[in-house]
Amino acid sequence: MSPNYKENNIKNVLHGFFLAIAMAVAEPSTILPLIVHHFSQSVILVGVFASLLRGGAIAVQLFAAFYAQGYKKVMPYMRKVFLARFISWFMIGLAILLIGDKNPALTLWVFGIGLFIFSFSAGFGSIYFSEIIAKIFDKTERGKSMANRQFFAAIASIISGGIAGWVLSNFEPPKSYAYLFMISSFLLGLGLLAFATIKEPVKENIRHKEESFWKFLKNAFKFLKMDKALQIQIVTILFSYSFLFAFPFVILKANQTIHLTGWLIGGFVTIQMLGALIGNLVWKKLAPEYKKIIILAFISIILAFVVALFAKNAYMYALVFFLIGFAMDGFKISGLNLLFEIAPEDKRPIYVALQNNLTSIGLFFAIPGGFILEKFGYNVLYIFTIVMLFIGLFFATRLKAV
Repeated sequence: MSPNYKENNIKNVLHGFFLAIAMAVAEPSTILPLIVHHFSQSVILVGVFASLLRGGAIAVQLFAAFYAQGYKKVMPYMRKVFLARFISWFMIGLAILLIGDKNPALTLWVFGIGLFIFSFSAGFGSIYFSEIIAKIFDKTERGKSMANRQFFAAIASIISGGIAGWVLSNFEPPKSYAYLFMISSFLLGLGLLAFATIKEPVKENIRHKEESFWKFLKNAFKFLKMDKALQIQIVTILFSYSFLFAFPFVILKANQTIHLTGWLIGGFVTIQMLGALIGNLVWKKLAPEYKKIIILAFISIILAFVVALFAKNAYMYALVFFLIGFAMDGFKISGLNLLFEIAPEDKRPIYVALQNNLTSIGLFFAIPGGFILEKFGYNVLYIFTIVMLFIGLFFATRLKAV
């Protein structure tokens, strides 16, 4: 155990805890679809906004890696990312409060821009975050610290589920949505401050930066072509995002099937995060057997959509959200750590950027999911999602890591 493990672990956990509180406000499976649906009746638009939250970082990550490969320290740049994320999150709440129903189209535009900035800045942040985590923890410590992070993030989300339920029950939309974003932005700031105080070691083994970004891209894809393990890894992670074809629409189907109250919506958030909490106890126990973790995550999320096919009451929907919560952090923990096992130290930012960029296509799966739903209905969408997840499970069994 490294001498600074406890301190770094606490700061990593605090960052995850407060980030989870903020993100639960725009949970893509529950609250986000309801916010978008308040201002527009288009299910396709729900898919677009769910993708904006997750997918704004696509193009920028390779660009970030181009510069990061030559940095001995990345924390100064990480702090700028943190500032952008705080401002954009607060801006969303302020826009909903000040504009709201007076101009729904303008509100959605500002909301979308805020989500894009929040996600776009994360494109840089994910590269820097991966570098810092890889530097301050060894292989075993990473799995344990990330499981700890996700465990306490799940607790935070359970707490925020209760808060969301109270706010949604006591304030009328859209004010309730505005209050959730504005309050959570300051809680997010606490987590960002905690992580920003980590003492990052100097990286000695760095690559000489290419003279142009295009030459960097050419070299990066040369690494991909030569590394079979990286190819299988990327395909597996891409298919792990298949749940996003249907995920944002589960709550809309529930709204048609059962009577949704503010407390029930908050309850679903809480149950999903309870699944994540229990899942992280399992993932921590399994670490560093990351291949087993990702296989179990695939099986759990496939079961979730099988249940969703037949869900008729609140208890069945609760099981759906529980299983999805259980699986999601398994994907997060295994995806990053499996990559660290195959990535050479000097090429680590490039490997991270390649995986994040190529698999980020999956962050937009909610958009075609919306089209499938509009044309063919929920059952076809759920069956299609299950088939895609089974393909991902097949590739997961071919991963070279233990």
